[in-house]
Parts: sequence; C-alpha cells; structure tokens
Amino acid sequence: MWLFGGKGASGFSSSSTAEQVTNGIDGTDLTAIVTGASSGIGAETSRVLALRGVHVIMGVRNMDAGKEVKDKIVQEIPNAKVDTMELDLNSMASVRKFASDYKSSKRPLNLLINNAGIMATPFMLSKDNIELQFATNHLGHFLLTHLLLDTMKKAALDSGKEGRIVNVSSEAHRFPYSEGIRFDKLNDPSGYSSWRAYGQSKLANILHANELTRRLKDEGANITANSLHPGAITTNLFRHNSLINGTLLRGITSTVGKYVLKSVPQGAATTCYVAMHPQVKGVSGEYFSDCNLAKTTSQAKDATLAQKLWDFSMKLINV
Repeated sequence: MWLFGGKGASGFSSSSTAEQVTNGIDGTDLTAIVTGASSGIGAETSRVLALRGVHVIMGVRNMDAGKEVKDKIVQEIPNAKVDTMELDLNSMASVRKFASDYKSSKRPLNLLINNAGIMATPFMLSKDNIELQFATNHLGHFLLTHLLLDTMKKAALDSGKEGRIVNVSSEAHRFPYSEGIRFDKLNDPSGYSSWRAYGQSKLANILHANELTRRLKDEGANITANSLHPGAITTNLFRHNSLINGTLLRGITSTVGKYVLKSVPQGAATTCYVAMHPQVKGVSGEYFSDCNLAKTTSQAKDATLAQKLWDFSMKLINV
C-alpha cells in the first residue's frame, strides 16, 4: 500500500499497478527487450508486457534465475512469448555479444527498456575497469542502445509503429557529485561516495535519454526516449546497503514498507506506462514519476552536460 500522492493528469497515481496502467492495451505486434529481468520490477515489467501480448526478450545476467522467472510467466500466461538471453551490463564484451546475437535473430525491436541497475556499491571497477555503478547503470545501457538503435529504426519504419526507449532512472539523480558527472575522476577511489556515485549514474540515465531524443528528432526517426523514477521499492538493489540489510532494520523496513514503500507491481507501473500507454505517444526527452510527467533538476536538463556525457561515453565504448 502506498499512502502518498493522488491521481495526476494521466489518471494514474503512485498506487497504480503495472497491470492497471496497461489495461486494454494490445501489444501483440510488439517486441521488447527488458534488462535486469530476472527479479524485482524487471521481472514484473516482463510479466505484464507478456500479459499484453508483447514478445519479451529478458536480458539477464543469471540464466538460471531468468529461466525461473520465464517459467513462472508462461505458467501464468500459457500463450506468453518470452525468451531469455544472457546479458551482463558491467561487461562490454557481454553487451556486444547480446546485441550481435539479437541482430542475428532477425527479430524486430520496438521497445528497449533499460531497467537493470545496482545501487550504492562499495568502490569497485567493472570488467572494463570503469567505476562499477557508472559502468552498469549507464555505460552498459548506453552501449546496448547504441548497438540496437538501427534495429529499432528499421522496426519503426517497417511497422509504422513508434519505437520507445525507456531508461529507468531514480530520484537519486538529484544527489550526484556537485559537478554532476565526474568526467576527470570517474575511476578515482579518493572522494568516492557510494550514494553520490549512484546519483551520478542515475543522472546519466536522464541525460542519455535527453541527448538521444535530440539526435533522433534531428534524424526524423520515429523513436522516443524517456526516463523515469519507479518509486521507492524494497528490492535486491538494497543488497549492498549494510544499514538496510541489518537484521533489526530489515524487520522495520518490511513492516513499515507496507505503508511507505511501493510494491513491485506498483514499482513497475511507470515503466509499463511509459513503454506502452497511448498517452505517451510522441512524448520524448521527458522524465516521469508515478505514471505522470515530473520535474527534474537543472543538471538533468543541461543540454551541454548531456552532449558532453554522450561524447565521453562514446570514447569509453571505443566507437
């Protein structure tokens, strides 16, 4: 149960679920990739999209966990079209293999839901020696989007249906390092803050969607890109947070959370709304929360910072 927030202009609120916001929407001609689909809101997003007829490709790091989620979806929805593919976003080699295998399958791609994420980890480097939260939450998705964009453009052209790219960000984007993105100190452990680094990566998700919007509009591509805050949800994102994982506070969180945190079906609602709802047709470069348009920070709207991040990211992925 979620105690705060009434219905917004969309007719939905913080208490709306993913099933509710997609009620009556037919996705039978759509194909979607959902990253981080083996648990939490990624698994629920996959389930609800499949429920609406979408062919869902679950990008998962743990194939056993992914198969378990897939089997549960198919058990509930016998006609569900669901596949799993291995994807480790902190490895550029894994992202490149995923994209190559996907393109080889000749499947179209209408919806790309960049959902996977880690939160507030101790300082670590990715398999490509890049700060782990930035690498996983932003750069892996940046590379994935870059590699699959032509596939999305072709699908939009062939089908006449709008493609949608959805970046799952967070209200934590309001609390990055003071400079927003630490371009010159990205891998510097001195001054590293697990929460600021998380905020930095979530700010990057918004900037990525905004710059992508500008470029897609310049090309005249029938693809939108938006970002969103799913809400405060108790999921395994909290696994690195010793405070929340303490025995006492774990009990408090599970009890109090019934009243102040979203459930997973509520947490997946904004993602499903932005990915599928007709109200969002033609809307791009926006930030959503509780299935409604929401305000963001001046840093998140900084077009110069967005372009700088784009150029920086392109260099990191060696393009």
